[in-house]
Order: sequence, then structure tokens, then C-alpha cells
Amino acid sequence: MDGAAPDEVYFVGVDVGTAGVRAALVTRDGRLETTCEEPISIWEPQVDHYVQSSNEIWEKCCELVKRLTQGVDKSQVRGIGFDATCSLVVLDRDFQPVPVNKNGQRQHNVVMWMDHRAQQQATRITSTGHRALGRMGGVMSPEMQAPKLLWLKENLRESCWAEAGHFLDLPDFLSFKATGSLTRSLCTLVCKWSYCPSGGWDRSFWTDIGLEDLLEDNYSKIGNQTSAPGLPVGGGLSLQAAADLGLNPGTAVGASLIDAHAGGLGVIGADVKGLDLPCEDRPLTTRMALICGTSSCHMAISAGPLFVPGVWGPYLSAMVPDLWLNEGGQSATGRLMDHMVKGHAAFAQLQELSHQRFPHTGEHVYSYLNAHLGSMAEARASSVDLLGSSLHVWPDFHGNRSPLADPNLRGMVIGLSLSQTVDDLALLYLATLQALALGTRHILETMTKAGHDITTLFLCGGLSKNPLFVQIHANTTGLPLVLPHQTEAVLVGAAILGACASQEYTTIQDAMKIMAKVGEVVWPKQELRSFYERKYRVFLRLVDHQREYKAIMES
Repeated sequence: MDGAAPDEVYFVGVDVGTAGVRAALVTRDGRLETTCEEPISIWEPQVDHYVQSSNEIWEKCCELVKRLTQGVDKSQVRGIGFDATCSLVVLDRDFQPVPVNKNGQRQHNVVMWMDHRAQQQATRITSTGHRALGRMGGVMSPEMQAPKLLWLKENLRESCWAEAGHFLDLPDFLSFKATGSLTRSLCTLVCKWSYCPSGGWDRSFWTDIGLEDLLEDNYSKIGNQTSAPGLPVGGGLSLQAAADLGLNPGTAVGASLIDAHAGGLGVIGADVKGLDLPCEDRPLTTRMALICGTSSCHMAISAGPLFVPGVWGPYLSAMVPDLWLNEGGQSATGRLMDHMVKGHAAFAQLQELSHQRFPHTGEHVYSYLNAHLGSMAEARASSVDLLGSSLHVWPDFHGNRSPLADPNLRGMVIGLSLSQTVDDLALLYLATLQALALGTRHILETMTKAGHDITTLFLCGGLSKNPLFVQIHANTTGLPLVLPHQTEAVLVGAAILGACASQEYTTIQDAMKIMAKVGEVVWPKQELRSFYERKYRVFLRLVDHQREYKAIMES
């Protein structure tokens, strides 16, 4: 970057998502000075196995940070923060990659968050009824780390399990590479590993599920040093990491976050004065952060612990220090949209039409679909939403994360015809958006029954850039939606970690008030309230029917 202000202070935020690494140079007041990104590889060696390479991920992080800070006085970069998907990294005792599949490819040492190979192990862990499950909505998910570890022990005992010296969540792997410290973030340990901040590791949990060997040497393989998000890790950047990243040794590194939680920091604490929102002059506990990308996470905080059936948590200090977090979610959102659209017979025609309409702007096919639905609605003198009256989708093609916590549920589509036109594709896309929004409503309703009082949604992530996705969420839930001023709010959240670690801000709450900023507010269309009440009734019946059909076939 050329022409950096000589008196400016900068922080670097690095976000490792499902399919790519992004990085940003962020000013003290939360402005994104510059951003860049690179894709990362995903391998699927067999069905429901998704793996990555930690070496490739770190190399891409280094490449991007060097590119970001080119031309910047490195003394102006005061801190760096990392966030990443909650994927499992396996290293040997010398910190080298250990393969996590039977093909033995050593560089393939990351079991991705969306890898569902450990479904049987997750079901067995749930059947123990251990008290730790109370902090996970009562059901162990295959996206958590314990069932993945158990799968590795049972299926790769002589290779991966015998060779492994360190198991780390991907965010903690990044802070380790940056500092050489094996300190784990409370965010990862509490949310994905069953760790309890007040009591530490629960020995009986690991023993009951068959992983008692992880107790050895004071839990050295899974971590015995912890830190709240944003606190400084080690002595800052090590000499090697500083050279790799192109920054000064000792630059502050904040304890990391899972990517969705970084998105939460990037939006939920923004100042909303003067916007006439129902959460104005009320505590943060009246807000929910919805981070929507490949999957979606619904982050709600509370002053005390709230136990919500089918929703992860309550987790203390996992996102905002000293507050409790409940985390709902959908296992496939952007991924489901891609699946539905790209798998349709009219997709090739859609691509051609999209290119003709937006030949030079690089607009996505979803922009064309949004415009096409607008034209269809206009021709019928209808609202776009009402076009979905006779087509219904149950969106759990990759299982239900919340609030039913049933990874065995599958998708449903009701109302298909023999036609395969672009109109039909557009309607299926619309019905999918509505189903995802109805899923959010289902999560909200469950959290409200458990004691949450959520009045306003704060959105970020890739899907927050899709105006139809956003408006349908507002219409379906009946709540106003706040979009961030910076479209890359997850990167702002990561930068907040670096800012706190450098002591530029005393607390994460202080940093959020300054660095997280409101952009647009999207209000629900009240005239559609009755339509979505009826649509929601259909939505809930779909899952009842699916379970009824399964029971019939198993009888």
C-alpha cells in the first residue's frame, strides 16, 4: 500500500474461511484501509470427509499480510488478530502435519468443520448423557472436536492417532504459528472442546467417551494454557513469523476467535444512537449477530447462563468477555444456495443470461436472479415474497445444527413441476432463501422461549451482501436488520483482537464501540406478516412429515 498516513495506527485482521483466506489493514477507528484474499484448497477423499492443509493455510496468510503492508512503516502496525473456521489441525510432536485420512497424504492434516465423518461417534457421545452436553444444547454435533478425535482414534489408530502430538483448533494453530505459544483461546476450547472456564477440563468426560489418553501429561495434546479472546499471546510475533509475515518481531498478537465469533465482534457492539432501533439504549443482550456465509451462525449473548435446547452454549467469555454466549446455526446456507442453483437444469442458461445482462460488472448470477424475480413479481402485480406461496423447502440438506440438533435430517422440496425454465430456477432459489430465513425464525423462537429478549439482528458475512436474502430475513422474522458500514465485518472483528492485544483499547467492548460501525438498516415489510405466519406453519409441518415418513419406513 502506498501513501499510508504517517501518524496512523494500523491493525491487521486475518480471516480463514471455508474456501479462502482474507486479510485487511484496519485503522484505529475501524476503517478498512485495504483488503486482499486468496483461495485455499479443499479435498474430499471420500463422502462426508473434507480436509485441508495447515501449511497451505499459513502460507496464504503470510502472502496476504506481506501484500497488505507493502509500503507501510511496520512500526505503525501495532497488532494482528486471527480468526478461522473451527476445523481440527493435527500435528506430530515436532509440529509437522499428520494425515487425517487413510490415503496418508501428509499435507492433508486438517479435518474441516463441515466434515461429518464422525456422526456415529457423536451419537455415541450423546448417549452417555454426560453433564458436559448441557452446554451443547444436549446433543453432541459431528462438527465438534470430540467426535472427530474419537473417529481418528478408532479409524487411524496406528497412523494418525499414534503419531499425533498436538491437536489444535485452526484459530489456535494460527496464533501458535505467529507466536510459538500453544496457548488456546477460550473461544475455541469452550465452544468446540467442552472446556469449562471455571473448572477446566472435565476428566470424566474424556474418560466416559473413550479418550482418556488425552488426559496424559496434563492435557498437553489438547492444551493446558488458555486465554480470553483479544488478550496478548506469548511475546507477540516470533522472529520466524515476523519474517514470514513481513512485520516487526514482537508485534502484538491477540488470542484468536472462531470466524463467526469474529463477525459477531465486528457488528454486535456498534453504536446505534439516533437510528430508532428497538435495541437503542438497551444492553447488548437484546441484539443477535447473524454471520451468514457457507454456513450461518446465530450469536446471542446474555448476562447469565441460559440453557437453550438444541442450541450450543451457554459459553462464558467465548465472544464478549464476561458475557454468556448461545450459538445457533445452520450447517448449509450459502452452500445450499449454490447446490440448489448450480444443480438445476437451467443453470447454464442462467449463466448466459447473467453474462449478457452484466457483461462488464462482474455481477454474480444471484444478482440476475434477484432482478429476474423482481420482473416476475411486477408482471404478476405481486410482491417477490408471494411468488413463493406454492413452493416450500426444508433446508437441512446437511443436517440440522439448531434448534433440532439432528444431523440426520435431510432436505425437502414440495411443489415442483415438470418445467425446467429459468423462471422455475428463480422460484426454487426464492423458496430456498425463504426456508433459510424461516430456519432463523425457528432458532429465534427457541432462544426466546429460553429467556433471550432479542429485538434487533446484526448481519455480516458474504450473504449479507445479497439484498434479497437480507430483506426476506427481515420480513420473515419481523425484526429490523442492521448491516455493517464495512462489508467485511469479520475482518474488523479480527482486527479488534489485535487492537486489544496491543493495549490500544482496554477491553473488547471499548474497541467494538469505536471500530464496529452501522451501515444500512433494513426494516420488515409489515404487510407480509400474515404470509410468513402461514409459510412458517408449513415449514414446521415439513419436518414433522419427514420424521413421520422415516418412522413408517423403519416400522
